[in-house]
Amino acid sequence: MIFSFTGAQSTGKTTLLNKLREKNTDTSFEFIPEVTRLIMRDYEMPINEEGNDLTQLLIMSEHVRNIYKNKADRLSRGMHMIFDRCALDGIVYSQWLLNESKISRRCYEACDLIYEELKDKYDIIFYTSPDDVQLVDDGERSVNVKFRNDIINTFNAFLERGYDGKVVVLEGSVEERLKTIKSTLDKHNIDIKI
Repeated sequence: MIFSFTGAQSTGKTTLLNKLREKNTDTSFEFIPEVTRLIMRDYEMPINEEGNDLTQLLIMSEHVRNIYKNKADRLSRGMHMIFDRCALDGIVYSQWLLNESKISRRCYEACDLIYEELKDKYDIIFYTSPDDVQLVDDGERSVNVKFRNDIINTFNAFLERGYDGKVVVLEGSVEERLKTIKSTLDKHNIDIKI
């Protein structure tokens, strides 16, 4: 199965992924780090509110790669994938950039095409609520409060469109969020240590 975290910057996605990775080193889980910082580091591309057409196309291409790279091998080994971010993140940030005239309509349409192709590939999407997490400067993420609030509102708009019960909201402390993840995976008979 394929699971992913999603949500605005500084809502605890990477913290949760790292906690799960620490506890599940000898299991059938493969943990995939987020792609945005990879694009920034590997290609020296601007990200967040400074993103451009090429940034967004590279990010969405990485989401395709994450889903399809070595898919047959992973399935044959019974591996479950847990992504730090998914195509929903890519389209949300693309929507914001389009609204701000920072990417072209053609770029947005290409990103939307990829999003539409990938959105049903995720079995469960864990949305990290921004309500319990403060915006923290890690030297790479944006600390622009207006930008973060705009992204949160854009996520809410996309989530209102419905995901057939695939989205699980994670709220509260890190421990409470991990318990929600565990109980969700338990319902699918997938054992994960928290």
